[in-house]
Amino acid sequence: MFFRDVIGQDSSKQYLREAARSGRVPHAQMFCGDDGAGTFQLAMAYARYLNCTARTDTDSCGKCPSCIKYNELAHPDLHFVFPMIADKKKKRETCDDVLADWRSFLKKQIRERAYFNIDTWLGFLEADNKQALIYSAESDRIIHKMNLRIYEAAYRVLFIWMPERMHPTCANKLLKIIEEPAANTAILMVTGNHNMVLGTICSRSQPFEVRQIEPEALVSRLVEAFRIDEADARRITHLSQGSYLKATELLTVENDDKFYLGCFKLLMRNGWSKDITAMKAFADNMATLTRERQKSFLSYSQRLVRENFVLCLGEPALNYLNGEEADFSKNFSPYINERNIVDIMNELALGEEHVGRNVNSKMVFFDLSMRMTSLVRGRNR
Repeated sequence: MFFRDVIGQDSSKQYLREAARSGRVPHAQMFCGDDGAGTFQLAMAYARYLNCTARTDTDSCGKCPSCIKYNELAHPDLHFVFPMIADKKKKRETCDDVLADWRSFLKKQIRERAYFNIDTWLGFLEADNKQALIYSAESDRIIHKMNLRIYEAAYRVLFIWMPERMHPTCANKLLKIIEEPAANTAILMVTGNHNMVLGTICSRSQPFEVRQIEPEALVSRLVEAFRIDEADARRITHLSQGSYLKATELLTVENDDKFYLGCFKLLMRNGWSKDITAMKAFADNMATLTRERQKSFLSYSQRLVRENFVLCLGEPALNYLNGEEADFSKNFSPYINERNIVDIMNELALGEEHVGRNVNSKMVFFDLSMRMTSLVRGRNR
């Protein structure tokens, strides 16, 4: 991954390049931003640039011994930590045990110039219905690696993707390493939700915020990558809110949003009608989805509620609704207003959190349906 592969983010690239050239490299950095903004890609480009021996003012050379090893993601001083699915029978307990899969996955994403998230990674592993974590056993491996001498690089890089999925035991064991790593060590953590990262880890890391992709840069990439009209690219850019990942999803998997919209309609109609039988059937059907899809639905529902609230306020220009969502929201938006917006959003967010913590999904969605009864019914304008 090179800086030139990262869409937009020119000011962030410039800051990171200057830090590397000046030698002002923090021992631990927390790259915070949406997966679709290129947070992971930016951090990887930075790691390569730190160790490139013939870098230019704008990017790594791609040809020096360090870059050649980075091309294969096999540099001896580059270490990856990431969420995985443990399987003791297959002797898969730490990231090193699935490192070959991880490298194959990353090479595929780089080759296709794609952005990705945890769903993409789990799909590659064919483990969509399981919860990926960074397990407690990982801490001993990390500590061992960090105590070894640097082989050949200017900086040893420990790359931690999604530290919010780190087991508390693992996270607590790494506090000293993160606070006082060995000389010439750069710990790069990439998170899409820094609020879920252990506070003591955040306090020992320098935050680096990665903002949404600039509209013009995103439009340009969409036109180039998908050969679509500029007008269509601008429409998708507006809906994606600066996320390349969301933009590609809108272009390639629009059926997901249609499915989630249908589920959202059922959730709200069941709440309005107080149909307990329908609520139970809804909960049973949602429980058949993978946990990642359940969370995606609840995240989608929060977005749709937020957009309906904006519409209810009479600000259609600020809406990010597609055609089918807009048709539904014309009649539904009056039911989302200042009297219930906070409570509805809190319930949906709580449901997403419970699903992420492996709470029984039938209970989660039935309880959510029941709560919508009091929140939607009787609170419309």
